[in-house]
Amino acid sequence: MSALYPSLEDLKVDQTIQAQARVAPRMPALPVQQTAVFQPSVLYPNLAELENYMGLSLSSQEVQQNLPQILEGASVGIHLLTAGQVVAPVSGNSLGARRAEIKPGVREIHLCKDERGKTGLRLRAIDKGLFVQLVQANTPASLVGLRFGDQILQIDGRDCAGWSTDKAHRAVKKASAEKIVMVVRDRPFQRTVTMHKDSTGHVGFVIKKGKVVSVVKGSSAARNGLLTNHYMCEVNGQNVIGLKDKEVTEILATAGNVVTLTIIPTVIYEHMVKKLSPTLLHHTMDHSIPDV
Repeated sequence: MSALYPSLEDLKVDQTIQAQARVAPRMPALPVQQTAVFQPSVLYPNLAELENYMGLSLSSQEVQQNLPQILEGASVGIHLLTAGQVVAPVSGNSLGARRAEIKPGVREIHLCKDERGKTGLRLRAIDKGLFVQLVQANTPASLVGLRFGDQILQIDGRDCAGWSTDKAHRAVKKASAEKIVMVVRDRPFQRTVTMHKDSTGHVGFVIKKGKVVSVVKGSSAARNGLLTNHYMCEVNGQNVIGLKDKEVTEILATAGNVVTLTIIPTVIYEHMVKKLSPTLLHHTMDHSIPDV
């Protein structure tokens, strides 16, 4: 059964380790020589050599710890996988990837209003669907985990398909202050890309006003399919919409060696934020680091 990997680096490192493990047991033991020390031929990089693999700075010990546990009685070095199991010898149990995860399916949330009768939520109608356009910091909407780009399927039991933006805001305004029941689908227009910093601390892309405008050839960004003409929505699950490029760069610099970006196509993003001023996005949008 095929495994899933957070990044191409995880796939390649795991394949290298598995290939070496399959070959090692078949290699004949060499006779001990008193006058010389012979090195066995190695067809694949060993764990020590992985420290500089694909331009990354890897710890062999960390790679080994991140591999799935080998079941007792299984072939040496070959791990047994269940359907859909995620193998991450490089990424490990990345907190940023977990924060950024776009879950399948739908969920129900219970929203309330603050003392001013506000939810801290702005909605936008796109293609007969209803989407979260803005989540203000420290509001009921941010506390229940709503995020930019989430699709609202129902409000208090009423299907939202085909609603206009004004109709949606009227429905929220008229709803009970104590409890508004919403059915939500996680960010259907967005996707995540997990990358790894090289030995110089870069993943290999350039942004301008929040948009990816260039991807460096041979970089982790290129290997993992980061595309230009996409806006960055999140870095390791933290919303960066409306932030200055310098602020985003600072967040990336402190993000650790494993970086998960959440991106959205330019044409959809520009439609989503239409009529929102850059100042509003910068100062009002919730840019806090979400809980897992």
